[in-house]
Amino acid sequence: MADISVRGRLALRAAAAASWASQKAGRGKGSMIGGLIALKIDPTIMTQLGRGRRTVLITGTNGKSTTTRMTTAALGTLGAVATQADGANMDAGIVAALSVHPGVALAAIEVDELHLPHVSDALDPAAIVLLNLSRDQLDRVGEINMIERKLRAGLARHPDAVVIANCDDVLIASIAYDHPKVVWVSAGSGWAVDATSCPRSGEPIIWEGENWRSTGADFHRPRPQWWLEGEDLCGPDGFRAALHLALPGRANRGNAAQAVAAAVALGADAVKATDATGTVREIAGRYRTVTVGEHDARLLLAKNPAGWQEALSMIEPTSAGLVIAVNGQVPDGEDLSWLWDVRFEHFEGVQVVASGERGTDLAVRLTYAGVEHTLIPDPVRAIESCPPGHVEVLANYTAFRDLNRDLEALA
Repeated sequence: MADISVRGRLALRAAAAASWASQKAGRGKGSMIGGLIALKIDPTIMTQLGRGRRTVLITGTNGKSTTTRMTTAALGTLGAVATQADGANMDAGIVAALSVHPGVALAAIEVDELHLPHVSDALDPAAIVLLNLSRDQLDRVGEINMIERKLRAGLARHPDAVVIANCDDVLIASIAYDHPKVVWVSAGSGWAVDATSCPRSGEPIIWEGENWRSTGADFHRPRPQWWLEGEDLCGPDGFRAALHLALPGRANRGNAAQAVAAAVALGADAVKATDATGTVREIAGRYRTVTVGEHDARLLLAKNPAGWQEALSMIEPTSAGLVIAVNGQVPDGEDLSWLWDVRFEHFEGVQVVASGERGTDLAVRLTYAGVEHTLIPDPVRAIESCPPGHVEVLANYTAFRDLNRDLEALA
């Protein structure tokens, strides 16, 4: 803390007091209020807290929290790592995470896409991980090509940072394409709906197998230095190691590949980093299985069309039931028109229950998809309505948060 100014020390003391009071009042962990107060007293506190650290910033529309946990585990093979425990990925949460890890030389920080440019300016990261970019909360985030241009401009201000970029995502590739230090990773892209045209020319993107190219600019899929092959992760200099993950899904294998590439860029041993990603089993309640009466319910979170499509691919077809819970609060995005972009048509033989505050909107979409279902607004009751056995529960942000709170109250 020697590099913290007098004003900064005052800000951190006030933040710690506010966090303590918030916890005592039963209003949560208090990290957000503490970070907000610290920034109000000293707007430069993030820069001060970042000095002397080798920081990796992780951003993207989907997979930020998971990849941050995996990057933290992989970097952990080098030493202690400062990171967020709760996924708070805006300024206040980042300040809170850094403030509780004084003297830790490594940091893995999750960052909201819109915040990445100014957070990069404040923390001067050693590496930046770019996962994917697709529509997310249009009422808050805005048009996707505008976000791509902002991120590209922000990245240009940090030519010394190593960028770990997903070459299978057209928009991510465009952000990193001109950067002088890029490590390209073939992390996959299960959602290409938002990148049918070239972000640089507006002309169509043509896909030829796994490769893609723009028809209107000298812009094409870069050759990856890291890629997945069967059960193995492959990398530079003939590296190959089995990737044994505790988390399901093709997307999480891509997340792990980028986490390993980032850790190796900072000096980690590739084998140790790869093994470390397999120790991540749960992220803020996601993927965990809980007992609800005669049901073992696995909880999955999805927040936008691309995330929903990936999560739906993880559903066990032999499950006794599938509960889909949707809210439309401000953190979710109040516009639920994205429901019509998600393919719900492939469920057969699974009892489906529409749930959540906006369960009726979901029920209409399921009806048009030809999916037989029932409507039970309370997610806990929806789980209990399924036949005994394994139940998959897929929820958006506030529905997931509220369900976890209700389940804890029942325990």
